[in-house]
Parts: sequence; structure tokens; C-alpha cells
Amino acid sequence: MAQLEEVSVEQFKHLVSERALTGETMLLNMGPQHPSTHGVLRLLLELDGEIVVNCIPDIGFLHTGIEKNMEAKTYQKAEVMTDRLDYMNPMGNNLAYCMAVEKLVDLDVPPRAQALRVILVELQRIASHLVWLGTSGLDLAAMSMFLYCFREREQILDIFELVSGQRMMTTYIRPGGVWRDVPVEFETAVRDFIRIFPKRVDEYETLLTRNPLFIDRMVDIGYLSREVALSYGVTGPMLRASGVGWDLRKVRPYCGYEQYDFNVPMRTEGDTYARYLVRVQELRESLKIVEQALNKLPLGPVRSENRKFVPPPRSEIGVSMEALIHHFKLWTEGFPAPKASVYNAVESPRGELGVLLEGDGGPKPVRVHMRTPSFDNLAVLSQIVKGHLVADLVAILASTDIVLGDIDR
Repeated sequence: MAQLEEVSVEQFKHLVSERALTGETMLLNMGPQHPSTHGVLRLLLELDGEIVVNCIPDIGFLHTGIEKNMEAKTYQKAEVMTDRLDYMNPMGNNLAYCMAVEKLVDLDVPPRAQALRVILVELQRIASHLVWLGTSGLDLAAMSMFLYCFREREQILDIFELVSGQRMMTTYIRPGGVWRDVPVEFETAVRDFIRIFPKRVDEYETLLTRNPLFIDRMVDIGYLSREVALSYGVTGPMLRASGVGWDLRKVRPYCGYEQYDFNVPMRTEGDTYARYLVRVQELRESLKIVEQALNKLPLGPVRSENRKFVPPPRSEIGVSMEALIHHFKLWTEGFPAPKASVYNAVESPRGELGVLLEGDGGPKPVRVHMRTPSFDNLAVLSQIVKGHLVADLVAILASTDIVLGDIDR
């Protein structure tokens, strides 16, 4: 175990200006418990009056240890921990992990399960963007946006509860498919959402997009250039708002995304308003994907028939001794994975979410590591807040759409 070491002020002098050392500027803590940091994030601010001279993000307050805990569990049992990684994107976390497992053991996924995965992760993307839109509006005193966005998000969470029994920590997507087929009410529930949601997005835009107060707080605030975004590894809507049209669903399609017609919203302004416009447009594009996937939803099984990796359906356990043995061994011992390492990435609501899995021939991974978008997207904060007012910092931080569970792993 690493030894704790005493640190001195000298080691951190370079993070602030010379004026901070003479007392000409002020050092101020923001967080780690602060409403506008959207989690336990501490920002050390160097201020000249109300102008931000330097901003130093300080992370690590959640201490989740998810990656190391996953290495102590079998591949199946480790999946439940991915729900807690980015708690605004449990379905997407499940998908990234399951696809990595499937890549490691060469496991097939039936077409119906692929389509269900697409529908659910796009609904999850919409739910995540709604939380961002509602809380970002709240940060700028647009209280009604919070209520409207959470109204629509509730409808999505009801759909998740319908298919999985859980509203948030679903663990519905499993290696080789999904937990079980969706109930008959699923299609009606999703079509109801498809019917009402476009008008709701119109309402959001009516309230915000041309609102002069909103524009004053967003336009030309927190500019992120294309070059800086790429050098910091920024991904997702933040990168696309800076003029880079990189979206894994388009450039490296998975789960059959290549068969759906959708656009990748992109802006070149690079400010907080551009990031708002990209995410709002993504609400509409995700809905297009959901509707197409639902229209094309094929019949058939939702889990692989490979019993070496996927438990048999409950209906077989009561009539087949082999099925009972497979079920018992898979849940008590797990399945062995080859001695190899794989990396799999998906496009989460915040950007590239990648999972590195390394097997040693046993039932547990020897190495689990996540490439989460929030870490890189937060890293650029110190570059885009300099010279802005403290009040602008709130809007800029909100536009990064970070989730601290995504960072503190």
C-alpha cells in the first residue's frame, strides 16, 4: 500500500499566480459540498475581485473503489457495480461493460436484444440530458425548467421500471443479451413518450433558446477551442460543440447503429451556449433512433443460447437437469475468460465511455479500468474559466455536465 506523504506549499505554488503569494489576489474554496458543483467537487479559486484568475479542480471525495471491487467478483456479479459508476447513465454503463465481456469471451448477442439495448440506452441519454438541462437551468434561476425536465424524465424511469423492476440501478443489459424480454406494455409506453416528447422539447426551447437573459449568461462564456479540446481528450457534446463531429455511434458503430438514420449535432462556437444547443438537438436525434429501433424491433430470443456463459431461462430449470447444473455453476463459480485483455468503448451522454478488461483464465477479471468522459471533460475547466466572473463559473461548470461518480472510481 502506498505510504502517506506530507506535502508542502512549495509543491503547489506553480498552480497559482505570483500575485496569490503576495496576497494581491484571493484564494477561495468552492465545495466540495456546493449545489452548483453537482456532486462532491472542490474547486480552489484564485480571484481578482470577482474575476477568476485560476481554477484548480480537486477530486477524489467519493472514494468508490469500483474498479478494484469489480476485480474481486466474477464477471457476472461485477456488473451491478457499473450501475453506480455514472449514476445518470446506468444502462450505458451496463452496455459498455457487457460488450467488453462479450468481446473477451467471444459471446454472441441476438438481434432483438441489440435493438432493445439501442432503445434503452437512447432513452437513458435523453434522461441524462434532461437532468443536465433541468439542473443547468436551475443554476441560472430558470426554476420551471427543472420541473418540466424531471416530469419527462419520470416517464423514462417508469419505462425502466417496467422492463427491469428498477428505476435507476437496473442491471438490465447482461452479457449475451438482456435480463429478460420486455413486457407487452413496453411498446405502448415508449410510443407514448415518442408522441409527447417533441412538443416538450419545443417548450424547453421556447423558454430558453432565445431568452435574452439566458443568452447573456451563455454566449461567449467558457470558450473551448477545438485544439484545446482535442489536446485534453475531451469527448461527447463538449467536443462536438467545439467543431469536432466525433461520435462513436457514427465512426465506430456498435449494436447496429449503422442501420439507423440520425445526425450528429455539431457547433463551432465552442461556448456554453453551443454546448446547450448540441445537447438539445441530441434530445431530438436520440428520439429518432428510439422510434426507428422500435419500428424495426425483431422477434426472437433476447439472450444468447451459449450456456457456457449465459444462464438458462427459468422455464428450463424445472424440466432439465443440465439447465439446473449450468445455472448453479454459473452463479456460484462464474465462467472462465481467456488470458487476454480487451477494450470496448461506447458513446455515453457525456462522451467516450470505455472499459478495459483483462482476464487470466479464471472466473474473475484481474484488471478492470474505465475510461470515463467526465474526468477529461473536467480537466479542461481550468482553461475555460480564466478571465470570467465567478457567476459565470457556475454556468461553465454546468455546461461540462460532469458526474463525480464517473470520475472517482
